[in-house]
Amino acid sequence: MRIIGIDPGLARIGIGIVEAENVHRIHPVEWLTIETKAGIATPERLREIHDDLAALVKDIKPDLAVVERLFFETNVKTAMDVAQARGVILLTLGEHGIRTVEPTPLQLKSCITGDGKADKRQMQDMLMRILSLTNMPTPDDAADALALAVYGALAQVPAHIS
Repeated sequence: MRIIGIDPGLARIGIGIVEAENVHRIHPVEWLTIETKAGIATPERLREIHDDLAALVKDIKPDLAVVERLFFETNVKTAMDVAQARGVILLTLGEHGIRTVEPTPLQLKSCITGDGKADKRQMQDMLMRILSLTNMPTPDDAADALALAVYGALAQVPAHIS
């Protein structure tokens, strides 16, 4: 099963892709970011996110998408920008008929580490262990997206699929 994890944002969207044979065999395929330039009108940035994600989804053909559910931030403008980008991401996935799950940060951390209050370092250590990586993927947005894709494999893929 091919799974795409997406860490939403307006300036940078993290993308992580894994192939899951089963919950015990999860292989990283790729991680990257989609970036939009500051100073461009928000509608243009959102269109760019849509177009870039649509092209990527068409190319990689994921079976499942995992998009992090937002939690309220103290910076309302940032939260609104991320919410708009997240809406475009969900729309794009829906246009391509991709089943989508939306874990909260607590669900993500609990699934990956067993602790919903895990810090970034604990998440990175477990992600590297699960994917047999020697170095943590960069940038952080792409690493977070890879963790989302792993969540999809652990929470959504039956243990017996091979």
